Amino acid sequence: MPPATSQTPTLAARVDAIRHLIDEAAQTEGETVSLVDRLHQRSLSLHSAIRLAPDTAPLQLADFVVRYIEHVPDFIEAIYTIAQEADILEGIEPLLTIAVDYFLHPPELLSDHSPMESLLDEAYLAHRLLEEVNDRFIGRCGAPLAPMDTTRANLIAHELIGEPFANELDQAVLFSADLLLAEYTFKGEAFDRFFAQHRQHGWSSELSRWPCLAADRSIFLNFNPG
Repeated sequence: MPPATSQTPTLAARVDAIRHLIDEAAQTEGETVSLVDRLHQRSLSLHSAIRLAPDTAPLQLADFVVRYIEHVPDFIEAIYTIAQEADILEGIEPLLTIAVDYFLHPPELLSDHSPMESLLDEAYLAHRLLEEVNDRFIGRCGAPLAPMDTTRANLIAHELIGEPFANELDQAVLFSADLLLAEYTFKGEAFDRFFAQHRQHGWSSELSRWPCLAADRSIFLNFNPG
């Protein structure tokens, strides 16, 4: 990653700041207890497709929430390196900056939420933005920007956040994606090579280097809907 300056923290430093926020919230006993209590209430009204044993549902959901949040900085680092090695970082960095800013400069609509609630909301925004941009790249270029599929995880996070608020977050993501794709063309020889290579050869190399990109599999390691 580029060298740091006193004025502008590197992306690596900002990702470390996100991890610090996550660790701080996860290690606060009151936050953990409050999270499990809230998830107990949510588990009673989840969509019928999400089937969990009633006695273990709150803990399974809490484990899911923590994994879901922790994957965001992992994704950002992986995409940064993939883009840097493909010489498309200049075009991709604005996307990563938005995802980072969801955590470090959260939207005003999250201001009255507890730390762990806010982290879930922020992670949902970041995951959904990456999902939305990936989908649009597939439509435009025949390949995603990164080989991750968080659709199922995002649907469950949507359920846990609850409507109508989760729908407001979705609208914020669509607005950000529209602005991003209107301002940046994501075109050029390096982009053409990048997408042509992955249309032809797939993503096995990246998945072996960054297992976090197999998001659904790792997020749901201890989450087994019936």
